[in-house]
Amino acid sequence: MTPRPILHSVSLIVGTIAAGLAVRLVPLGLPTFVVKYAGSMPWALMIYWIASTVLVRSPIVNVALIAGALATAVECFKLYHSPGMDAFRLTLPGILLLGRYFSVWDIVAYWIAICAGAILDSRLRYGGVAGGAAASAQ
Repeated sequence: MTPRPILHSVSLIVGTIAAGLAVRLVPLGLPTFVVKYAGSMPWALMIYWIASTVLVRSPIVNVALIAGALATAVECFKLYHSPGMDAFRLTLPGILLLGRYFSVWDIVAYWIAICAGAILDSRLRYGGVAGGAAASAQ
């Protein structure tokens, strides 16, 4: 697999974080539904960009599966409650990193964002989805 230059990776990660924070924290007048999922999706996309940066030689499909599993695990972690974790979840870092409430719909949004990121990654690296699939198979 063609490695993505580290500067591109950092730009993708920072840009995704900025977009997610803007949607969640800047009063843009967007509907609640949009704010909810337009904040969750960049979080999962950020996980994908980080995973694809660390696992640079892995096939894009494998990276997407790993990122999706990680995002799903973090969502399932919301089902665990302890006084310390619940207190952390009430802070801004806790809300942004872990969220507060478990939602199957968040998991769906995560997987959609990660699939979109994998497709974009394939196009960035290979100039098309077919080229990415062919290169991943080799």
